[in-house]
Amino acid sequence: MSGNLRADFGWPVVFAGAWLVGLSAAAISGRLPFWVPAIYAVVSVITFVTYAADKSRAGTGDRRVPERTLHLLALVGGWPGALVAQRYFRHKTLKRRFQVIFWLIVLAHFAAAAWWCYAHLHADAPPWNAQ
Repeated sequence: MSGNLRADFGWPVVFAGAWLVGLSAAAISGRLPFWVPAIYAVVSVITFVTYAADKSRAGTGDRRVPERTLHLLALVGGWPGALVAQRYFRHKTLKRRFQVIFWLIVLAHFAAAAWWCYAHLHADAPPWNAQ
């Protein structure tokens, strides 16, 4: 493995990728609007780039990205990109408070997905866009 990558880098990619694939499958099947996985993907890329910028600024002493901005990006759908970036760049992984808030955000996304599945994916429920 490259010197820039930690041994635990693989599982975040699988975890985040499985989330995005699951959302995409639900959209393809007509059970979820297509804009949902698209927003997750776009915001994840933006979040990954933001983490990269913050990590770079940390090394140069430039103005940093506020942690609340990183959390807001995760909250609006960028948590997969945040998870991958944290492990790839070794950034924000040791800050306990930051990690607690981050994982609560991830848990909230999974809770929302569980609610969606319960409410909309029953065999007798019509697809989200049924007339």
